[in-house]
Amino acid sequence: MSTVIQRDKQPKGAGKAPAFQIRIPPELKDQMNEAAAREGMSLGNWIKELARAELIKQGITPKG
Repeated sequence: MSTVIQRDKQPKGAGKAPAFQIRIPPELKDQMNEAAAREGMSLGNWIKELARAELIKQGITPKG
């Protein structure tokens, strides 16, 4: 079984990014939520920070 992380498809303000869906096992989502909470941020923001850090590691300047 997997969990779909999904947010409302309607932007909540000018310039908001469209929704992004990913299927992950519930156990992994729980672990990710716990890690995000330890960092004091939402799961979505935690994932964005990880992605930005990986882009920088690869020599790519994140946009947005």
